[in-house]
Amino acid sequence: MRSEKEKRARLAAISDALTELYPDAVCALEYGGDPWRLLVMGRLSAQCTDARVNLVSQELFRKFPNAASMAAAPLSEIEEIVRPCGLYHTKAENLRDASAMLVNEYGGILPDEMDELLKFPGVGRKIANLLLGDIFHKSAVVTDTHCIRICGRFGMYPETLKDPYRVEKILVKLLVPETSSDFCHRIVLFGREYCHARGPKCGDCPLAAKGLCEHRMREVRHGG
Repeated sequence: MRSEKEKRARLAAISDALTELYPDAVCALEYGGDPWRLLVMGRLSAQCTDARVNLVSQELFRKFPNAASMAAAPLSEIEEIVRPCGLYHTKAENLRDASAMLVNEYGGILPDEMDELLKFPGVGRKIANLLLGDIFHKSAVVTDTHCIRICGRFGMYPETLKDPYRVEKILVKLLVPETSSDFCHRIVLFGREYCHARGPKCGDCPLAAKGLCEHRMREVRHGG
């Protein structure tokens, strides 16, 4: 088992390698820099692909271009648009209620503190961290499925660990704070290109080639 110091050094090397691979660390959700839109799209992304959220959101924001218009919208109209994202009853209600809270309790200005963001309907730590990192440029670790899977394979914790909160707390101690948000965006790109949930392309992986992946090193040792 590697020490925390060793893991921190390895993760810094991984972060540098990912920066070389993906110099432009951008959010996969096309929210146009609008905090409220990222809040909405983050909620829609639960158990849904970013590509579908981007597509659905085009119509959603044409119909409801700001928080005030969504807060005043009939729930059935929001539901009809977001239906392709799944869980549409709950998501639509969360979007309308969160928009109303933003307008009525925060004057339309998204708060920049975790505890405040968690008060919004449908917002958990994943969305809150996404907002803190992308909108407010604060240290934040978004532990989505890509991040959990891949950092486990990198050897930062057991690959069997799937708890987002525990993973977040581990990675917060290992990542350089200023790089954590961009690191998470790059991990998503890396997961889509190389480190798939099933059938990772270890033979083609530039990080495995540099000896940075614990999972691949174990495979090689065991003749995989």
